Amino acid sequence: MSSRPGFASGFGLNSGSGSSGSEDARLPVIAVTGMAFEARIARGPGVESVFAARSDLLERALSEALARGCSGIISFGTAGGLSPELEPGTLIIASSVSGPFGVLDTDPEWSARLFAAFAGTPLEAKAVRGTMAGVAAPLAGEQQKSSLYRATGALAVDMESHIAGAIATARGLPFAICRAIVDPAWRSLPSAATAGLRDDGTTTILPILRELLKEPSQLGALLKVAGDARAAKTSLVQARHAMGVAGALAV
Repeated sequence: MSSRPGFASGFGLNSGSGSSGSEDARLPVIAVTGMAFEARIARGPGVESVFAARSDLLERALSEALARGCSGIISFGTAGGLSPELEPGTLIIASSVSGPFGVLDTDPEWSARLFAAFAGTPLEAKAVRGTMAGVAAPLAGEQQKSSLYRATGALAVDMESHIAGAIATARGLPFAICRAIVDPAWRSLPSAATAGLRDDGTTTILPILRELLKEPSQLGALLKVAGDARAAKTSLVQARHAMGVAGALAV
């Protein structure tokens, strides 16, 4: 993990600069994601989305979106599983994220409304509440995930929630987390699984094919990852629809 020198001063972590009052009701929520497909799912009426896989690019995109105004920030997308009990596609509405900037709490009222939106939907049986962990670099191995789980007790881990939470806290904005588990705690990712991810959060197929040519034995593991990814994407699409119908994304 890195401490991101200069982050605090760059985003005003020691001063409140968020909008307030009735003006907020007319401003969108910003969904902070790591990948382009997550941003596409999140985007919609009342929700603007930003994405990037590299932290400095994500911070810049979020800063530019904040300059246009927003009413709250939600970290939205996939996450790596840490709790061995949680299957791919499990949806987490987090109470906090623990990472490089300490423990950052989500807004309890907003989080409760998000979770309540899943009642009576396919997500009701697979949505959970709990804590998230935030890291600065991917955790691809089962042993890494197990160590972080023992150290934090967090249900899952991602690379964006702690950034979103720190900036929301700095601006005095409501903060929430909605994440679907993509790679479960017991899954170690083959190198081909992440080879195609660009810094800007988009993907390309050629690096994946090159990895498979170098090490064809990865194919079986990669197919399992693809199945996990379908489950996570399905949960995210269902969550976005349910939260939109319930009006739970408005803050």
